[in-house]
Amino acid sequence: SFIMNMYLFVYDLTQFCGHSWIFTNMIIRFMTFGKDSLADTFHSIGLVMRLCQLLSVLEILHILIGIDKSHLLPRFLQITERIIVLFVVINSQEEVQGKYVVCVLFFLWNLLDVVRYTYNMLARMGIYYLPLTWLNFSLCIPLYPLSVLAKGFAICVSLPYFESFGTYSIQLPFPFTFSIYFPYVLKMYLLVLFAGMCFIIQNLFSERMAHLGTGNIKNKRS
Repeated sequence: SFIMNMYLFVYDLTQFCGHSWIFTNMIIRFMTFGKDSLADTFHSIGLVMRLCQLLSVLEILHILIGIDKSHLLPRFLQITERIIVLFVVINSQEEVQGKYVVCVLFFLWNLLDVVRYTYNMLARMGIYYLPLTWLNFSLCIPLYPLSVLAKGFAICVSLPYFESFGTYSIQLPFPFTFSIYFPYVLKMYLLVLFAGMCFIIQNLFSERMAHLGTGNIKNKRS
């Protein structure tokens, strides 16, 4: 309906503004302060980044209620990956926040999202630019695996701090005789992360073929 389409347009516009601000801020800070800006990335833009990622949870709801026709599982995996790495790994360990990998991760996320939300906004209005369509469905194929590698590296960097501080590790009281050692949980999640990457990459190639096939390109040109 028109109302739902307008709602989705406003949602995409909000996300576009947030990610554009983050991306522009990162570029300006790097051009101004050089490498010194990398270690301060999280403290400078972390709040807006967290707000944008929390807002992205709505995309799962959009798919569930049927106003977004995207596939649920790939989108769910992509969103939860970011939520876990951002809030559980990076946000909880101040020592990790100053690592260069955080800057790399934020750069990749925002580059992908600026393109994606720009494409989505125009698509809501029935506007399709072939270069933008090609960029939206092609850029994610090399950049998504790079972002997964960055997520994995961020998790590996955080492990010594989770081991030292015991963050999220739980010793259950009697009569229970086991404990939850969070570094082991993160190591198991690494396997899930890379297994999910294979599934999502396959889905990205399928979406690219569906939108950039010869027939679809001709239809959008006409």
